[in-house]
Amino acid sequence: MVIGLFLAILAGSLVGLQNIFNSKVNERAGSQTTTTLVLGMGFLASLVIGLIIEGTSLFDFQNMKPWYWFSGFIGVGVVTCLVQGVKHLGPTYAISIALASQLLFAVLFDSFGIFGLEKVPFTMKECIGVIVIMFGMILFKLSGESEKQKSQAA
Repeated sequence: MVIGLFLAILAGSLVGLQNIFNSKVNERAGSQTTTTLVLGMGFLASLVIGLIIEGTSLFDFQNMKPWYWFSGFIGVGVVTCLVQGVKHLGPTYAISIALASQLLFAVLFDSFGIFGLEKVPFTMKECIGVIVIMFGMILFKLSGESEKQKSQAA
């Protein structure tokens, strides 16, 4: 469990870092070029690391459902939307909203057993967790706006 927590925290920090880098690339290259660059470099890095770690078994796709092949298209949407979100909202708000949305949809997918996931009952604990995160984002946003108004008034 500790390893899982560490990896999840590391993933969150890398998502934040990647989106900041992506927004800087987007300032110079445009949205689709950024998406192509990010996913292309990710493909090359994944291929090299996969070949080193897994060897030729990297290409063993037995028993994979056909719709799983479309996850790369989903990745294009993720990168494009986050790059534009960061451009319009800034990294903190865009990533906060994306992560809250990710949590909300993960809970829905788990609760309904969508895409072959094992059905997990939606309990009051999950409901409270989602509400607390959403409420925290609203407070964060409102406190940022009040600070901005104070600095403009000064």
